[in-house]
Amino acid sequence: MILKRLLVNIVLVASLMLASYLLYRVFHRYSLDEVVASIRAIPTVRLVTSAAFAAASYACLTGFDWLGLRYAGKPLSYSKAAIASFTALSIGHNLGVAALSSGAVRYRFYSRWGLTTEEVAKVVLFCGVTVGLGLTSLAAIALLANPDDARKALNMTAGHVFFLGIGCAVIPVAYLVLAATVRAPLKIRRWGFQIPSVSASLAQIALGTLNFVFVSACLHQLISADTDAGFVQTVTAFVLANIAVLVTHVPGGLGVLEATVRHVLPDSASIGALVAFRAIYFLLPLALGLALLAISEMWSRLKDGRRSKDGGQPHPEVCEQGAHSA
Repeated sequence: MILKRLLVNIVLVASLMLASYLLYRVFHRYSLDEVVASIRAIPTVRLVTSAAFAAASYACLTGFDWLGLRYAGKPLSYSKAAIASFTALSIGHNLGVAALSSGAVRYRFYSRWGLTTEEVAKVVLFCGVTVGLGLTSLAAIALLANPDDARKALNMTAGHVFFLGIGCAVIPVAYLVLAATVRAPLKIRRWGFQIPSVSASLAQIALGTLNFVFVSACLHQLISADTDAGFVQTVTAFVLANIAVLVTHVPGGLGVLEATVRHVLPDSASIGALVAFRAIYFLLPLALGLALLAISEMWSRLKDGRRSKDGGQPHPEVCEQGAHSA
């Protein structure tokens, strides 16, 4: 246990050091005045449109949880799924190791609403698979539609990029085949996980891909404000940046995302656009997510206090909810 904790701390410190180094590589050529001027050069309409695409992405992410709850056999209202999803992911996106950080926040919400640890794990797994399916699907599109930028960024031949794109395309197809043919649950230790139905699997692929399309559009609105960067080029840069973030496990992809996008689009990704993107997609949702978490914790404690005053009996409001769910 001590060794495991030590290894986790070492990985965390190494990730933070890598993030600091990459941020230095990206920013060291610019003064604060230049960064501020670069951000101010982005038209307001671009900032608003970028924020709208970011909101659309988070809306897709709430759909992950809504479907995941049904997959786990514990369907909740969309409003509850949306609150838990947004709070968990807005925090998880910034802390890194999203499956653990966002999973812990999800557990805080879903355990209050009657889900067991195993059921929450199923929701987290479903959402994680959906993210993977969306990323590989969009990666296939980016690699096959824009092989030149991918070849330069990955230092590969055109043939290798083509086969990599085909390999990415095979993953969602194979997942659909498994969904159509395999009905026995997959066992992971003492927990069993059923592969979703074909319709749920199609929804995972569609929502997962659409999520990354919206995030790419959020970034594209900013970097194309004063350049001719194409949307497919931006998608390619963002997909490669996400793969790099997953490999490095740097919290929030700090530095990794910026460095990768700058590497793929050296003449298009202004420093102001990258800073604005992080503020819009990561930091603003983080502030909202932390506020929602704080409000939910205070509300939960208030309800627990009422129950204590009632002599340990459930509050009438809780009884009413239980009657409706029954």
